[in-house]
Amino acid sequence: MAGSDGDKTLIIFDRPRDVKGTALLSYSHKTGSDDQWLYLPALKRVKRIASRNKSGPFMGSEFAYEDLSSQEVEKYTYKYIRDEQLNGKDVLVQERYPVDPNSGYTRQVVWVDKAEYIPLKIEFYDRKKALLKTLEFRNYKQYLDRYWRASEMFMQNHQTGKSTLLTWEDYKFRAGLKSSNFGKNSLKRAR
Repeated sequence: MAGSDGDKTLIIFDRPRDVKGTALLSYSHKTGSDDQWLYLPALKRVKRIASRNKSGPFMGSEFAYEDLSSQEVEKYTYKYIRDEQLNGKDVLVQERYPVDPNSGYTRQVVWVDKAEYIPLKIEFYDRKKALLKTLEFRNYKQYLDRYWRASEMFMQNHQTGKSTLLTWEDYKFRAGLKSSNFGKNSLKRAR
């Protein structure tokens, strides 16, 4: 949900079974740390994610909490690297540097599809400036002739050899949601 600041996002997990009903609410901000809350159905409680913990793993996956926030333009400084091809597509390769001092990353290298201006791949470098992981966005689909969304996000951790595949389903646009649908209490009702 767009506003004058950043997006409000509610993600509800339904698989695997051990995380079914887990919900993540994010208020992204153009400047400063995002606000995030996690609903854990087994505990029936909402937990606020502290800004200093955004680089921690989300639910034991290879994704960090900050990876699941909106990627506001203002959250980074940028540097053009080169033009090239990736999987037969013309791409712009750029580096972006997180402004937030609590980020777990020193820099990210992003491959952006020039035709649709959507990210195809991101390499994340840790606080020691070593390659940590790579995210691939797969199977993009366009909704309402306007919104491009990836059906899969595959994160490979190069330091541990582990990986996580997030599959996105049931995108809904113009669903008549209001700001009140994105409150902390909505986490407990999310299904």
